[in-house]
Amino acid sequence: MYHYNNSLCLGIVGASTFLLLAPAQADQLDDLLHQLREKGVLNQQEYRMLSKQATTAAPTPVGQAEVIDQLMQRLKAKGILTQSEYAKLSSTALAPATPTETISADESATASTSDTIAPSTADAPAGGTVVRTLEKGVGVRIGSVDVQLSGGVNAFYVHNSPDHQDAHNVVAGGIAGANGQNSASVRNGLLPSNFSVSIKTQQQGYDVGATFGLYPGLNSVSGVGGANSAGNPRALGTSGIDFRQQFITVGTPVMGTFKGGRDIGLFGAQAILNDFSLLGVGTPGNNVAPSNTSFGRIGLGYVYTDFQPQITYTSPPFNGLTVSLGVFTPLDAVNFSGESGVLEAHDQPGLQGQLIYEKDLGNVGTKLWTSFVTQKLESDGIDNGDALPKGKSVRASGFDLGGKFTIGPANLVLYGYNGKALGSTGLFFDAISQTGEARDSHGFYAQGTYQFLERFTLGVSYGASYLDEASGEDSPLLVKRNESWLGGLRYQLTDWVQLAGEYTHTMSEAHGGNSADEDTVAVGASLFF
Repeated sequence: MYHYNNSLCLGIVGASTFLLLAPAQADQLDDLLHQLREKGVLNQQEYRMLSKQATTAAPTPVGQAEVIDQLMQRLKAKGILTQSEYAKLSSTALAPATPTETISADESATASTSDTIAPSTADAPAGGTVVRTLEKGVGVRIGSVDVQLSGGVNAFYVHNSPDHQDAHNVVAGGIAGANGQNSASVRNGLLPSNFSVSIKTQQQGYDVGATFGLYPGLNSVSGVGGANSAGNPRALGTSGIDFRQQFITVGTPVMGTFKGGRDIGLFGAQAILNDFSLLGVGTPGNNVAPSNTSFGRIGLGYVYTDFQPQITYTSPPFNGLTVSLGVFTPLDAVNFSGESGVLEAHDQPGLQGQLIYEKDLGNVGTKLWTSFVTQKLESDGIDNGDALPKGKSVRASGFDLGGKFTIGPANLVLYGYNGKALGSTGLFFDAISQTGEARDSHGFYAQGTYQFLERFTLGVSYGASYLDEASGEDSPLLVKRNESWLGGLRYQLTDWVQLAGEYTHTMSEAHGGNSADEDTVAVGASLFF
């Protein structure tokens, strides 16, 4: 909940009312946005987005009203406008649009889907329908309900050159390939394609919503083990569809938001969401028979957060600080390398939490975060192949720290994690020895990007993940380190379409000294709407 003095609140409401009741001029709206940023009401990111909307909106009552309504939604979310004040002003703002009016793309203001706040019943007349384009996705407002469609498709040509295969480059759990053959493919990058449907509204004072996200891959898969199973490059094959998002949200700007369903986890989420290779390929994994996605930097600087069943709570922002806590379905300890033990019983939930601080410090846009995960890894009986006798367990835990710093067109990301029985690459992959002893792990990555000539972005990054042997363990083939260097160039062809080229060098090393290397070149395009 934000707290501002009365004079500032009255000034904001008065200025908004003036712009609503009089023909809004672009310079007046820009002056208001500038003042709100200077007074700390809007952060730099909010100011940039709203300014862009104001610039691109048509100088018509409909175009300007959409921008002003987006501003008022933010003021309501920050507690500056009450629900009744927002409802009254919002109905004034949207008055130029008739209930069945269709707003064209060049007349509508754009808004980021992640920043859209669920509408009140005053946002549109009951039973009315408004079709509008957004910065991401296409929204259809039916009465007081927003139905939003969004998605993306990417395709890359990937050429991979691994080490020649011999006994000296066998690394169990290594990510770098060593199959002795160059390979070529057309495939997805770290992201599969996706199509998402989000439904939001407000009922009895609560913002409520539901999201469904389908993530298909380009390449055919075997289907043995699910949608993300091993690739199967044969005629008459079919790709996998990963239905990884199904969740509901209930909350208010004051209370915060509760989420229930399947969505991205909390531990390690910011590591992948700020990873430059997220929109590219990075380390490909099996390029001879591609599955739905590449590795990117997963296992090469961070552990994959995954999409998990959960019940989580996220607080409202307070002076740039947001807290999230949740209970999760516990996961098995997996023998990913063939050199590890497994544990498959679960009598307690997993716990995860995240703390994010985001604020402009002078001319430096700053985002800092930390997160944790803890879970009991328990045996269901040695007869089933578990590494410990029935009822015995190991406590797994991990935490991370990260930061993103923005100065003009330059960005720097620094990240690191540490864990016990956390594993490497995936959560609890190779987390324990074959005798059930916990292994320590840690990793990091550093990344820099620079935008130039408006549409070009250059990025470089380096990262590594380390997995220690357990106390008294001797597993010479077990992976000790996975690391990669990555360099890439992107070009924003249109608002939706991005072209990209990358070079990645990946290396894996075993505890006994074996090592494997590979070099990867990828070029392709992504479209997000």
